[in-house]
Amino acid sequence: MGHCHDCNVNIKVKEGEKKLVLAGNPNVGKSVFFNKLTGLYVDVSNFPGTTVDVSYGRYKDYVVIDTPGVYGVSSFNDEETVARDVILFGDVILNVVDAVHLDRDLFLTKQLIDMGKPMIIALNLMDDVRRNGLDIDLKKLESMLGVPIIPTTAIKDEGMDKVLDSISKARVGKRNPELIDKMEAYIDKVDNEAEALLVLEDDENVAERNGLSISGQRDEIYSIRRKEVDAIVSAVVRETNTGASFRTKLGRWMLNPLTGIPILAVTLYIMYKVLGVIVAGDIVGFTEETIMEGLYRPFAEGLIGSFINPASFLGNLLIGEFGVLTMAPVYILGLLLPLIIGFYLLMAVLEDSGYLPRIAALVDRVLTALGLNGKAIIPIILGFGCVTMATMTTRILGTKREKIIATVLLGLAIPCSAQLGVIVGLITELGAFYTTIYVFTILAVFALTGTVLNKVMPGKSSDLLIDLPPIRIPQLRNVIMKTIQKTWMFLKEATPLFVLGAVLISVMQYTNILEGIQNVFAPITVGLLDLPKETATAFIMGIIRRDFGAAGLTSIPMTQVQTLVSLVVMTLFVPCIAAIMVMFKERGFKDALMIWIGSFVVAFLTGGLVAFIL
Repeated sequence: MGHCHDCNVNIKVKEGEKKLVLAGNPNVGKSVFFNKLTGLYVDVSNFPGTTVDVSYGRYKDYVVIDTPGVYGVSSFNDEETVARDVILFGDVILNVVDAVHLDRDLFLTKQLIDMGKPMIIALNLMDDVRRNGLDIDLKKLESMLGVPIIPTTAIKDEGMDKVLDSISKARVGKRNPELIDKMEAYIDKVDNEAEALLVLEDDENVAERNGLSISGQRDEIYSIRRKEVDAIVSAVVRETNTGASFRTKLGRWMLNPLTGIPILAVTLYIMYKVLGVIVAGDIVGFTEETIMEGLYRPFAEGLIGSFINPASFLGNLLIGEFGVLTMAPVYILGLLLPLIIGFYLLMAVLEDSGYLPRIAALVDRVLTALGLNGKAIIPIILGFGCVTMATMTTRILGTKREKIIATVLLGLAIPCSAQLGVIVGLITELGAFYTTIYVFTILAVFALTGTVLNKVMPGKSSDLLIDLPPIRIPQLRNVIMKTIQKTWMFLKEATPLFVLGAVLISVMQYTNILEGIQNVFAPITVGLLDLPKETATAFIMGIIRRDFGAAGLTSIPMTQVQTLVSLVVMTLFVPCIAAIMVMFKERGFKDALMIWIGSFVVAFLTGGLVAFIL
């Protein structure tokens, strides 16, 4: 009798028995194979130093050990540490692979092969392969990997007996010659080739217990392996529509530019109707005007006004036009809250249905030219609801460079839904010619700014690494929970910034700084833009609230050209005070200040150019 001390689990191993280890990604069906192999004779042992349990049993002359589902063998978390130590000292590996997601699962497979372990592969979920209209060349895949591959559908017991019969045929697969050469430097310093590979891949735990230093080659090796896997998948997997479900076909149509762009256009139109018309118009009209302005504001002013003189500094600060207890709650609860709920509700539907990642994949090539990747479409779409919210969402982008570019484009060329409603009302009165000029100008500034930033900022856009889940009907519970959680997170982060913005604006108004700023702007509006002097006030109001500024233009007598110029400037002008506060919080003082000043310059220069041409 012996013990498996080398893998830190107290497993009794009889003389002559081999250790058969099950390995695979999460949710690939390993447990079905484990139960098939071991039956009812299963033990569970806690892996020392972790909260992870390891199940083991017996099949013929094998001790069968299950491992946690992992995407790679390393020591990034307890699950990977346990899987690594069990795999390291296993004799045979049964690698269970999700046949539908070979591009994901074969990364672990190639790592196991490079470790030099005898193994077989159970290519599971083959029924899903047929449902997804995929065709996998099994002979070619087996030839390229160099190990036996058995197609299975474990839950239906299809191919399971063949897996059991093939365990004795396990063999070492085709290893990467480049990695074998690199491993030579460590072979004589560790117990086996598998450990040599892990030291090469910068596994600090394995390196430390062998008294070695890491090599610093992890990223290079991962890149080599990723290219190998991509080449294999490209060679053996072919998409067909034979047997594919409607949902599978729909998912493919969403990714094909010929069909995907019209689908996206219809989706965006529906979102605009829901948010821009129903929420921003009807619902916000009720919550802001009827409830907050009609009921709450008079109540707050009357209550506080009975204790504090409304004309005093404190009264102005609390219940003035831009007061902490008047403008801030009206803005947050009356205007933003319905928009936030509406937008996050729609986003949750897009995400839960599996469509959102496909939008990102569809527009990735276009956004790469602007220094972004497909993920940036999420804050861009959100920006049409609320730029403040969208600026926070830039956190999902991979690099600081991408976050800065996205923040610039959001603040510069994306009108929020509240502002957009007013702009649409004004621009449609000008006719098709001026409407076309307006749309073309904003799109040109958006594209040109992104292109220039992509050229001048160091670095490049990160690759889009995104999983494409199956298209499905959204679950109501998931949609509601996501909406509640994200809305609460937004309110928790944004409310203090709105209050601070209200304080700043109130102080500026009470001390006549606002009037001074208006006078500073006047020469630019009249001289450069050829607009009436009063538009300076509308621009200042646009900083307080973007729709306030756009609405302020309606009361100023202007020609069609002047209206067009003022709308271009108003759109490109700095975002509202809340978005500015979030920008400084997210990007830091220096970067945010440059973005802020830059938006002034671009807005006025563009407006001046349009005025000059027309």
